[in-house]
Amino acid sequence: MSVLKRGLAGEPVKILQAKLAVPADGEFGPGTETALKAYQQKHGLKVDGIAGPDTFAQMGLFELILLKPGTSGEAVKKLQQSLGIAADGQFGAGTQKAVREFQAKNGLEADGFAGPATLAKMSLFKEMTPEVVKKSELPAGAAPAAPAPGAAKAAPAAPQAAPSASAPVEAPKRSIWASIRGIFGHA
Repeated sequence: MSVLKRGLAGEPVKILQAKLAVPADGEFGPGTETALKAYQQKHGLKVDGIAGPDTFAQMGLFELILLKPGTSGEAVKKLQQSLGIAADGQFGAGTQKAVREFQAKNGLEADGFAGPATLAKMSLFKEMTPEVVKKSELPAGAAPAAPAPGAAKAAPAAPQAAPSASAPVEAPKRSIWASIRGIFGHA
């Protein structure tokens, strides 16, 4: 999952709700959808009530950007341009392969998903700082949410830098996207 829409719940929804100045209960319901559509209308975005990478970038919520197969838009186009591949704005197999190659060459987990750690390494967004990467991770010891029956599977953790040989070994960081679950059974 790299978009937020009605029926989803979790930490990324709370972050979105706080930005929209609606009650931050972590459940994307009709009030959140209405507020998001109003925001999208006001800022010249596609008015669909779905928050994806372009909406997150416009809102300054860079910690929520996760580009993966099936994602489309200006953020994907910027990624493709940065990778030196055809920039059609559609994240397909070729983009995923190029992301994996970039990650492997730069000491990142080569999973083909462009989350905050990968985007920070690429300097794709000047706003993608180490602090943003840290905000994109679940707090230490936090367990991902159990999915509701029939809910979509959570996205893999955002790619992270490999620990150095002298650094103590710690548990891998988990993306806040791992906290997403469906609340209405049709996520």
